[in-house]
Amino acid sequence: MVRILICYASYSGNTKEVAELINQRLQQENFCTDLYWIGAGKIPDPSHYDVFMIGSFTWDKGATPDEVKDFVYEIGYKPPNVFVFGTGDTQFGGDDLFCHAAKKLAKFYHSPYPPLKIEQSPRGSQEEKVIQWTEGVIEHCPQCLVK
Repeated sequence: MVRILICYASYSGNTKEVAELINQRLQQENFCTDLYWIGAGKIPDPSHYDVFMIGSFTWDKGATPDEVKDFVYEIGYKPPNVFVFGTGDTQFGGDDLFCHAAKKLAKFYHSPYPPLKIEQSPRGSQEEKVIQWTEGVIEHCPQCLVK
């Protein structure tokens, strides 16, 4: 069975909601998933998982939150099969800085699929965007196709 680790940082709850929607959709497809809130303590070892997902909000004019940077540093290596999602707000920096943390993480991890970028909350029409992105990850991840 394919094991997927979904890690996220969230202050307002928006990124947490995205992580929960992703988790729900993956479980509907019978994937074994674990959710981890970045900052909750002992970090799960990504090497015990086939797929690693990381979500972050964007902070302070396009910055990645320190908690996420510390988390990446503590992992200490770049696991394969990393997919990135993020939340942001275009009113702080416009399109250039929108979900910039997710863009930077996807580039850092050489993610094989574009990052998911959600404006604030995934509610309403954006919920479908989360579901479509998750299904796209499944289709573009060789490990996911070997359920």
